[in-house]
Amino acid sequence: MVGLVSAAGLIGLLDEPNDVIKCYALKQLDASVHQFWAELADHVSKIEELYESSNFPERELAALVTSKIYYHLQEYDESMAFALGAGNLFRITAKGEYEETMIAKCIEKYIAISTQNANILEASSNPPTFSTEDIPASFRPSSNRKRGLLDSEDLEVEKIDPRLEDVVERLFRSCFETKDYRPAIGIAIEARRLDVVEEGIRLASERSKKAGKGKQTNDEAEKDQGVELMEYVLEIAMSVVQEITLRNKLLRLLVDLFLAQPSPDYFSISKCVIHLDDHSLAAKILQDLISKGDSKSLLMAYQIAFDLDSSATQEFLQKVASELPGSEDDSQETDNGSSVAATAGDSMDDDDDANERTKLLSSGSAKSSTPYAATQPKYYRAIRQILRGTKSIELNLEFLYRNNRTDMIILNKVKESLEARNSIFHNAVTFSNAFMNAGTTSDGFFRQNLEWLGKAVNWSKFSATAALGVIHKGNLSQGMKLLEPYLPRQGVAAGSAYSQGGSLYALGLIYANHGTDVLDFLRTQFKNTSDETVQHGGALGLGVAGMATGNLSLYEELKVVLWADSAIAGEAVGLAMGLVMLGTGNIKALEDMIQYSHETQHEKIIRGLAVGMALIMFGRQEAADDLINGLLEDPDPILRYGGILAIAMAYCGSGANKAIRQLLHVAVSDVNDDVRRVAVLSLGFILFRKPNAVPRMVELLSESYNPHVRYGASMALGIACAGTGLDEAIDLLEPMLKDPTDFVRQGALISMAMILVQHNEQMNPKVSTIRKMFEKVVGEKHEDAMAKFGAAAALGIIDAGGRNVTIGLQTPTGSLNVSGIVGMVVFTQYWYWFPLTHFLSLSFVPTSIIGLDENLNIPDFKFYCNTKPSLFDYPPKVEEATEKAVEKVATAVLSTTNKARQRAKRSEKEKAAKEAANKGDSMQIDEVPSAPVTPAPSGAAAGDKMDIEEEGASEKKDEGAAEQEKTAAKKAKAERETPGYWVDNLSRVLPQQLKYISFPEDGRYTPVKKVGAPSRAENIMHVLNLLQPTGGILLLHDRHPDQPAQLMELKSRKPAPSAGPGNAVGAGITPVGASPMLAASRGEVGSGGAEAAIHILNAEDDDGDEDAPLPHEFEYESGGEGDE
Repeated sequence: MVGLVSAAGLIGLLDEPNDVIKCYALKQLDASVHQFWAELADHVSKIEELYESSNFPERELAALVTSKIYYHLQEYDESMAFALGAGNLFRITAKGEYEETMIAKCIEKYIAISTQNANILEASSNPPTFSTEDIPASFRPSSNRKRGLLDSEDLEVEKIDPRLEDVVERLFRSCFETKDYRPAIGIAIEARRLDVVEEGIRLASERSKKAGKGKQTNDEAEKDQGVELMEYVLEIAMSVVQEITLRNKLLRLLVDLFLAQPSPDYFSISKCVIHLDDHSLAAKILQDLISKGDSKSLLMAYQIAFDLDSSATQEFLQKVASELPGSEDDSQETDNGSSVAATAGDSMDDDDDANERTKLLSSGSAKSSTPYAATQPKYYRAIRQILRGTKSIELNLEFLYRNNRTDMIILNKVKESLEARNSIFHNAVTFSNAFMNAGTTSDGFFRQNLEWLGKAVNWSKFSATAALGVIHKGNLSQGMKLLEPYLPRQGVAAGSAYSQGGSLYALGLIYANHGTDVLDFLRTQFKNTSDETVQHGGALGLGVAGMATGNLSLYEELKVVLWADSAIAGEAVGLAMGLVMLGTGNIKALEDMIQYSHETQHEKIIRGLAVGMALIMFGRQEAADDLINGLLEDPDPILRYGGILAIAMAYCGSGANKAIRQLLHVAVSDVNDDVRRVAVLSLGFILFRKPNAVPRMVELLSESYNPHVRYGASMALGIACAGTGLDEAIDLLEPMLKDPTDFVRQGALISMAMILVQHNEQMNPKVSTIRKMFEKVVGEKHEDAMAKFGAAAALGIIDAGGRNVTIGLQTPTGSLNVSGIVGMVVFTQYWYWFPLTHFLSLSFVPTSIIGLDENLNIPDFKFYCNTKPSLFDYPPKVEEATEKAVEKVATAVLSTTNKARQRAKRSEKEKAAKEAANKGDSMQIDEVPSAPVTPAPSGAAAGDKMDIEEEGASEKKDEGAAEQEKTAAKKAKAERETPGYWVDNLSRVLPQQLKYISFPEDGRYTPVKKVGAPSRAENIMHVLNLLQPTGGILLLHDRHPDQPAQLMELKSRKPAPSAGPGNAVGAGITPVGASPMLAASRGEVGSGGAEAAIHILNAEDDDGDEDAPLPHEFEYESGGEGDE
């Protein structure tokens, strides 16, 4: 049958008076509208009239045909409106392009209306954090500012078209019927339809249960599809959803659904609890697990406590601990760095206690509830110590102590290359040493270089003393004793104020984010001094140790010093106020800081307050918008700088498009270079969870004419891509290493080190070249001082923590690493104040697997790594250059010289023969045979050739051959390596290495924490019956608890004698390194630096003794010009 070639006949039928004929024409047109839409476009009004006629029987069909015509005309809004009028004739299950486009438009419209209505209702029920009365007049939104969605007071909730709702509901039902739950749940989340999310999860769970009843399954049945959907929603809530109110609602729903499961996923619940800031629920979960009375539940409680400690703030953890049964006094016995195992492990190691606990845990909880209650205080005491951070700090300290691989040769080269009399160079060496040995307690560099240390004056001395806090970070048991000789003493005026202030700062760094035990001491010292240098160090120490405690009395004490209007103390106090009130959004604190920032004339104080206000708004997202808008409209560029940092902190890690747009706008429009620089830099904080997106975003900015924008782009790459080794980021930074501006090179050097931290040549072939380039910049005499500072800091960062830490802005559980983010944002302020560089140590995260048993002891066992050992091995140690003995080189002799000597010998012989003949001597003289003469080559040039080759050329050939031999040997060794080896507990495991790590299923210890299924590339683990773990501290289930366990001894737990005359702090401490044997083999002095430096750092500086000036440009004349 010949097909239609024109729709003119069918269009003519639409003019017939008979409705039956019109209906027939519409049916034919519906089947061929995609072919003849161009003809039908001229007569679409006729079809519209049929739809609008209430008497026409096929109105829905007319609407469908009209919708398809408008679709081809690309009038999608009109097409969607008529598609809704088509009713059930619009088939959402059809797979055509038209249907898919219309469904997408319907969903888009439905989500837009639902989102707007939800925002209006949310704004009406929850007024903004700041009212116009709360904000000073200069910070209120200006009248000419463009009004936003929620600024209007007459917005009303828009009613959704019932036909649109019907289409979306039909789509939901269709997805549920086909068991395609995820698209429906995704749409429901965007549309704020949490009822649909809950319905889909419950429906999937019920169907999985019904399907499971009819099948015979093993002990480990297939995962419930409802649980998979809950994990899917949790992933969306944590990584995709940007609105904090919607995220909180989703997490509340998930907590209820998880708890309703027969076997709740407590680890997922703990993730939700941290984001919801629900300390009561966290305490209840821990109590429920402990009350179950079985070993696995106890291990889960411990694991959740460790996860909370790594992710939550001090204020949250203190509230959780206070709601647990028992009193806080129970935990005081094991405080100040004593092992939790001493209470929860050592006290339970007695045979009687162990046997009793085994019997209780093996029996039913109902039968053993009464006797088990007697042992519960021990478990609660252990959990309290975990929440206080004592156990995790002790374990990380032990890990860094055992595995320290600091290469002192590199550090000594840096020291020898930089002139110590220049303060910037002295600080550079100090920071490099602090970073390399961060957390290792290895301070021997100070003792080995007392002469260099003695050149530190004023603030260089402050930074050098504070470096002890970075090196001994986490050394809670000895921190106070180590710093005791440096700390201020009541009634004693002797000592340098700079070392006293630096020691208070160091004390805060040792107890960073876990300062419960030193806050009272720091507060006393801070209040009792009137020296602004000591106040500066005390304020920084209070801020670091009291981070996120929300302590109002501490805030008031800081405010008293702020009002003294001291520029030196005020800058640190403003920063400390923000650190103490971190993330609280405290309105009263913000009002005080905003007001004083307008009253004071000191830029240093304003800058400290600006950064402090940004920290107070950490993680507040939309709640910080009013403050951000007020700061960005202020005429003072320092406060606008604070507004940009407030965006970075409020939307940190969210990837919010609104925040990114605002930062990019300021980066190209603000008139102040500092504001533009920090706007580009802040992109790294917003997008560090999506590091692959940052290079594309800053690619053009990295080529800006403005060097401040280029510097910001380099730092944004370092912050967002830290520890990833991302090739795109390295490619962007390489040209910036040769930038004509010195501070751009400085930022590129530091960022390159942050990206390549813990990378070796196997992981990234450029590592070796970049390391050599760092050393070259440091040793280059004509290099700018700022670039040298960046290279020295880079050498410390790339080998940070004895090569055992990375830079982590989020925890292994996916939560924000609060202390790490704060440390990074304050570190970036080194641009204005070098001592703040030490804050970067807060971002250092040990890369390890530390397995613990039920007693919180460290069992001696091994786990498996399914890759070549060289892939994730430590970088090779730098070979120390050996001095070669001076060898005597033979004198070069020309061939013409040889000829002259031979002629002289012949003439002497002839002369002697003549003399003998004249005398009539009858004695016969034997002729001495002459040396054979080699005929000289022809030509004048050949006659001048030396008989001996140049020594330098041969040496170069030898060096090149040796280098080629080394490279070939490395390649051959890597090829000979067989993949797969066993790793000891308490060893370094990089984040990239985790996917290769596994525990044998038939081994004695298996991790209690649930992990994901191996990827397709890891099928070997299925064959070997291996379980893939996560990193960090892992609680292990012991399959053979009746067998004796071999435990690892804590080598870092060494008592430090109290300081005093003739018994200085640090005496008697064993050398620290990877191990005592390793330190001895290196010839290093591992410790004692704090002791040896006491008299140098405590010495008062002479009056008028200032830091050595920076070298300036100078002119010189050559000798020849001078003679003329």
